[in-house]
Amino acid sequence: MQSGVRIIVGTGTSTAAFVAPLKSGAAEPRRVRGWREFVQLYSVGAEGGGDAGTNLAEAVHGFFANGGTDCYVVGTAGDTLADCAVGLAALETVADVNIVVAPDLWRAESEAPAIAKAIAGHCARSGNRMALLHTGQGASVADAVKTPALFGLDDTEAQFTTVYYPWVEVPGVEGTARTVPSCGHLAGVWARTDAERGVFKAPANQNVRGASALDRTLTDDENGELNAVGVNCLRVFPERGLLVWGARTLSTGRDWKYVNVRRLVNHLTDSIRTSTTWAAFEPNDERLWASLDSVVTLFLNDQWRQGALMGRTPQEAFYVLCDRTNNSAETVKAGRVVIDVGIAPVRPAEFITFRIVQDAGAGE
Repeated sequence: MQSGVRIIVGTGTSTAAFVAPLKSGAAEPRRVRGWREFVQLYSVGAEGGGDAGTNLAEAVHGFFANGGTDCYVVGTAGDTLADCAVGLAALETVADVNIVVAPDLWRAESEAPAIAKAIAGHCARSGNRMALLHTGQGASVADAVKTPALFGLDDTEAQFTTVYYPWVEVPGVEGTARTVPSCGHLAGVWARTDAERGVFKAPANQNVRGASALDRTLTDDENGELNAVGVNCLRVFPERGLLVWGARTLSTGRDWKYVNVRRLVNHLTDSIRTSTTWAAFEPNDERLWASLDSVVTLFLNDQWRQGALMGRTPQEAFYVLCDRTNNSAETVKAGRVVIDVGIAPVRPAEFITFRIVQDAGAGE
């Protein structure tokens, strides 16, 4: 391929992975492309089918009902951290997952904090996915406020983690009304927002389809208390229905406080890294640096035109640095090429920075 036609192709943003205990035991990630396919694969509707007693079927149904199109199901043998760790290890080889959901996170309550931390750590290491978690069933507002601290996440893990409250009432895929966590529905809302507006749009002020009510109605003061610790609320408003009323991560830092900012950077980083692996076969010199600068700038310019980045001009919206200032002789000798990027996802002049490091060819 000639360098003049190299481009960066945007990666996907809304493929969910459901990590859940299965009656059949641990299973490799299996791709599911619609509710009908899930029903066929997991015998939903059959007597004792659908992995009765778990929230998996309801979560997957909620995902597709709200706009999801592709997901993976990762079966575990039970509810312990060890079982979850096996599932997450299998998920590391699936490159196109962007959202990790554990609909039965609280089935063994004593294991929930450790499992939540394992999922958050998995997402942080992957760098292209988010943990979409939830509070326990029937949790009071006071309990929900304590949930983020209960998970014991470090600063990086918190950036890649969201928590939603409360649970929702659904008609039930087996025909019996149930109260279930909203995680699957919310993963679908994220996917729908991505498709209709873009990953840069906060997935909030959106209707939740397939849910008839909440198991707890929140006041404005309670919403404020939960929002302050990063717990995203679902609310019901007259004539507007059931809405997502929050879009925060568990990060306390200014840069990574909002879900859409973290997910946008995930998307940009993943897209640039995936589309510039050709650098490994090029001499690591000024021509390579200029070529990388050019293709990344073109990609980010397109993102700016689509409304993903703020600023009256591209110069206000982003910058790209790939030259001698960040590619030292030592970097070149180590067979690496560094691309530093800054973007303005919220306000002009307040840049979020990230770095892409690729393998590169021989030195100059």
